[in-house]
Order: sequence, then structure tokens, then C-alpha cells
Amino acid sequence: MFMKMNGGKNMDGAILAGIDSGQENFEYTMNELAALTQAATIKPELTITQKLDKPVSATYFGSGKLNEIKNAATAKSAIDLIINDELTPTQLRNIEDQTNLTVIDRTALILEIFARRAHTREAKLQVQIASLQYRLPRLRTSSLNRFDQQTAGSGGGFTSRGSGETQMELNRRTIQNQINHLRHQLKEVEQEEQTKRKARDRSNLKTVALVGYTNAGKSTTMNGLLRLTGQDEEKQVFEKNMLFATLDTSVRKIQFADNKQILLSDTVGFVSSLPHQLVEAFKTTLSEAAQADLLIQVIDASDPHAKEMVKTTEKTLREIGVTGIPMIYAFNKADLEPQLSYPQIAGDQITFSAQDDESLKLLIKMIKKTLFADFETKTYLIPFDEGKYLEQLNSNASILNTDYLAKGTLITAEVSPATAGILQKFEYSN
Repeated sequence: MFMKMNGGKNMDGAILAGIDSGQENFEYTMNELAALTQAATIKPELTITQKLDKPVSATYFGSGKLNEIKNAATAKSAIDLIINDELTPTQLRNIEDQTNLTVIDRTALILEIFARRAHTREAKLQVQIASLQYRLPRLRTSSLNRFDQQTAGSGGGFTSRGSGETQMELNRRTIQNQINHLRHQLKEVEQEEQTKRKARDRSNLKTVALVGYTNAGKSTTMNGLLRLTGQDEEKQVFEKNMLFATLDTSVRKIQFADNKQILLSDTVGFVSSLPHQLVEAFKTTLSEAAQADLLIQVIDASDPHAKEMVKTTEKTLREIGVTGIPMIYAFNKADLEPQLSYPQIAGDQITFSAQDDESLKLLIKMIKKTLFADFETKTYLIPFDEGKYLEQLNSNASILNTDYLAKGTLITAEVSPATAGILQKFEYSN
């Protein structure tokens, strides 16, 4: 079904189809389905919709619509039918029988994209678990047999990834054993990540997580902040103008010019109707957001569906238990909208471009205002023989003034509560 990863020379064609039951964002989800299809290196040939109060239980679409889809596929030489919903095993089998097309539902499409984009061991394990959970009730569905056969050589198909056997050779017990084994491996990886996270927590650094819809510009924002603060180029994260360009959470330490420091994480992007298997599997990855001191929701201001994207992000955050954390709403790509003036701040919102230095400087200002409100300006007299404390100040605080007296160094600095506690004995007052 899916094209082999050969550089994109040939794309399989697909008919996209969905049921309009009066939902407010139907057109938006169909446009999104087209973008997901392209992300899976499949060419959308035609979109067909049907207005129904609810799907037909056995075939999802009505019989007339299935005939229309079959004829359209023949006319367009399309071999795939991609449906904007998660189908039951019966629906999947019956649609395939009546159309002679390879049927892919929305969940399978997203799982396939995730399987191709996962690079770290943790992400690969998470995707494998989610894929097997999806596959478990569909063992008898013939379309998934073709899924195996056509993707086995590509390195991309999720149904063959990590299994080592074809669909027909597996039974429920085998798949459940695989899931249990993968979960055990994932638990080991998660423990390693938790150890790293505890080490970061001991550093007392404030943490910021970039969240938002896939392809809104989170990675571009992260790279812009890294570049602006003088970080090495090797610290840059992968970015590309595509849905789910990366699934791997990246954490980087950023030190601003005034010595304030944060840990910045770039999390996996969201999409509407993200399969529940993936939401569950990626809870650990998304825990960077759950434990952050500040969230920056990056939103594509140039997209006409920006409001729906905000709703999607916030719904997904609630699903993984992320609540009560301060959030900056960062409306990115303002440079693509001539009517937008940028950069500008309005309350907890910023309109900006992640490729514009002035925009990034304003975003940094918002980050500091939110995270470092508890910093205090203090003056200390540090004896010359207590140089280690002076070093600590110069490394971790924003130095406002320095004088040298007979008894030591008189220094005024903006300090964190933790630093203020350590240096309390050196506080100076006239």
C-alpha cells in the first residue's frame, strides 16, 4: 500500500473519503487528512464525502457511495482508499471487498507516519506498542494482510515493524506477548529517562515546553532561541515543513545574556483525532510538558484553522493530564500574513515569526517575565577569601553593579530565591 522509501520518485494514488454528519470542523479534518496522506508519501487524487447522520454499521458508507468511490478510483487509477475515521474491523473488510481497494483508516495512516518518523529507541517502542494494539482486533481483516505484504520491504509499514512474522501467522496471544515484551523494554527506557529528568530537577532550572499542533513551528522556534542565545549549531533540532517531522522530544539548556537559565523541550506535535493508542503510548514522552514550569503553545497564525488547532492542542493536553501550568500563546508565521503586525504582545499572547530575531527577543522577554518573577535584587559584600561565592554569582546571576571595598567585593545582582538563600550571610546594607 505505502510507497517504498525510495526518494519519492513515484507516489501511489488514493481516494480520500469521509462522512459529514454535521460536525463543525468536518472540512478542516478532511483538509488535514489530505496533509497526512501526503506526509505518508501518498498522492491524494480526489476527495469524496457523504452526508449521513451516522455511518452505516456494516459498510460505513452507503452502497451507492461505495460504487461512486470504486468508479472514481478506476478513473483516477488510485489503489488506496483513505477514510477520515477509525473503522471497525468489519467495516474495513466489507469496504475492501466491495471496492477492491486497499482501505486505510485515519488511525492506520497516522500510525504509519509515526512508524516512519520514530528514531529514538523510546519513540520506536511507543509506536510499536500502539500499532500492535490497533492490530490486535483486526487479525482477520484481509486489508491488513496486503498492508504487510506491500510494506514489508519498505522499512516503513507499521504492521511489519518489529514483528518478524506476517499478519496471518500471528494470533492474539502472540501479539499480546509482543506488547507485554515491548512494554517491559519501554519501562527500562523510561526509567533511564526518569533518571535524567531527576538530575535536571536537582539543577533547580526552570523548565519550558514547546507544545502545539504538528508543523506549527515548534522546532523552528527552538532553533531560533538556541541560535539567538549563542548555542552551538550541533544543538539545533531537526525541522522540516511537514506533519510530524520528528517524534522525539529534545531538551536543551539555554543561558540568556543575564545568566538566567532554562531547560527548553520540543515535544511531539498534535493532530486532531490523534489515535488513543498513540496518546497512551506517548504519555511518557509528553511528560516533559506535564512537568514544565511554563508551556509555550506554538500556533500557525497563517493557517485559517488556527482556532481548531488550539482546541486540538488543549484537548490533547487534558487527555494526558497537563493542567494548571502557565501558558504563552505564540502565534507563529506572522510573516506569512501581510495584515498581521509583528512582533507584538497582548496579555499572554505573542504574534511573532520564529525566523525573526526581534520576535524571538520579545518571546524571551515574556519567558523571563513569567518564570523569574520571584527573582530579587540583592547587594552582597563578599570577602576576598570567599571567592567561590563571587564565582557563583558571576555564573548564575545577573550582575547589576560591582565595587571593590577594603573588606571585599560589593556586588548588586538579580538572584533566584535559591541563590539568595545561599548568600544570605553576605547581604549588605548601608
